[in-house]
Amino acid sequence: MALVRCDFPSETLALDTSMTVLLPDEPVPPTGLPTLYLLHGLSDDHTAWVRRTAIERYVEPYGLAVVMPAVHRSFYTDEVRGGRFWTFLSEELPALAGRYFRLSERREDTFVAGLSMGGYGAVKWALRQPERFAAAASMSGALDVATRYESPRDIDTEWIGRVFGDHAVAGTDDDLFALIDRTGAPPPLYLACGTEDFLYPDNVRFRDAYTAKGLPLTVDFGPGDHVWEYWDRTVRDVLAWLPLPARTGGQ
Repeated sequence: MALVRCDFPSETLALDTSMTVLLPDEPVPPTGLPTLYLLHGLSDDHTAWVRRTAIERYVEPYGLAVVMPAVHRSFYTDEVRGGRFWTFLSEELPALAGRYFRLSERREDTFVAGLSMGGYGAVKWALRQPERFAAAASMSGALDVATRYESPRDIDTEWIGRVFGDHAVAGTDDDLFALIDRTGAPPPLYLACGTEDFLYPDNVRFRDAYTAKGLPLTVDFGPGDHVWEYWDRTVRDVLAWLPLPARTGGQ
């Protein structure tokens, strides 16, 4: 595979930014490369997945491009006092990456996954734009933002105040539980979290709310903590679960 560090200007963010991209060796199909958008966590950047896991080796048999953007500590949100990272992720990034790397625009070829903050971002993207994705996955996702940051103490911290401001998240388009009620036909969702993870209760609440609506959900709860050892293992399960249209092999 090719490993590409792409530095490029973003009109949406009004600054230069970066993404790391994995590209398969196979010829590009006429419809473009099937693509996984793989999102990083709160303390990470666009290089985290390739530095902390063997994602390049894991994805190679699948003929899949992997796009890993940098969004800093934005929670994949148009920040109240900062950058328009949701607009960047959901509009500008796919257009630019698709043009730079000949990625497929077809729903059946497009997937999103992430860990922690990136798990939140992946689920939010899939619920707000379900027509874009064939499947989505969250690993140790920070899925209950409205509850976790509802106290004044949390809202007043510098970074969460910059992202969400001083208004309640509950009921907005940044509240995944509100999006569950609003989404029509979301793509299949894979939900993984370790039972020792501090975010495990959030994932249980999300599972219960999601399944109560009868929405398509695969749940993978088992031993594990909020650590790279868990995500390195779980991302392999995610790849094997993806409904790829032209899989070339196993793990």
